[in-house]
Amino acid sequence: MAIQDKALQGKVALVTGASRGIGRAIAIGLGRRGAKVIINYASREEAAREAAKAVEEAGGTAAIAGFDVANSAAVTEAIKAIGKDHGGLDILVNNAGVAVNGLLMRFTDDAWAKSINTNLAGAFHCTRAASMLLLKSKENGRIINITSVVGEMGNGGQMAYSASKAGLIGLTMSVAKELSSRGVTCNAVSPGFIETDMTAEHLPEAQRAKLLEGIPLGRIGTADEVAHTVAFLAGPEAAYITGQVIRVNGGLLM
Repeated sequence: MAIQDKALQGKVALVTGASRGIGRAIAIGLGRRGAKVIINYASREEAAREAAKAVEEAGGTAAIAGFDVANSAAVTEAIKAIGKDHGGLDILVNNAGVAVNGLLMRFTDDAWAKSINTNLAGAFHCTRAASMLLLKSKENGRIINITSVVGEMGNGGQMAYSASKAGLIGLTMSVAKELSSRGVTCNAVSPGFIETDMTAEHLPEAQRAKLLEGIPLGRIGTADEVAHTVAFLAGPEAAYITGQVIRVNGGLLM
């Protein structure tokens, strides 16, 4: 089924960590389908405003909301305000994440906590706070969690990131079972290696070349390709899909 143009007209979407990278592309993709997109950011307000402008240029409307997903109280307050200011919430995309890399024996408690608190606890905080608003959206309620291929297969030097993303898959399936009777779906999108600022920072050229050898499609993916998948899951075409992990990885993991 083709993705319907403006199928998200009148819907309100919150995308966490949307000031850059995959989150920004997702926000634009939802805006292109007509959604009002709330762009969450933790510290990059100017980048968030630029992302909001890009959403509006794509055909949607946008607002920004600064809060740290790792802060439970801040999340609760912010999402309550979003519901009041924008008339509800129909779509939640838990995208905010950090990659703190390091080998097991040298990995610190603080680095572990930062990874888990942002990537996994952050998604829990947002989902819990948004659940009542999403339930009021009834059959339109959508939760989409951005996990990762390394959450499914692991990766040396990324144990905290992998563990947090694996936990997100379990969260996805459990929430899907809890909310499905009210018509709210919950799915995860699992990107492989995607061309973003984060990838550029953590993927040296030699490692990139070696990585490409293991990707059947022979290239690194784009943020837009992830965004297209999220837009599909957020729309009416995906109403009968829940509790699934949709892989966007070029065949890296089959």
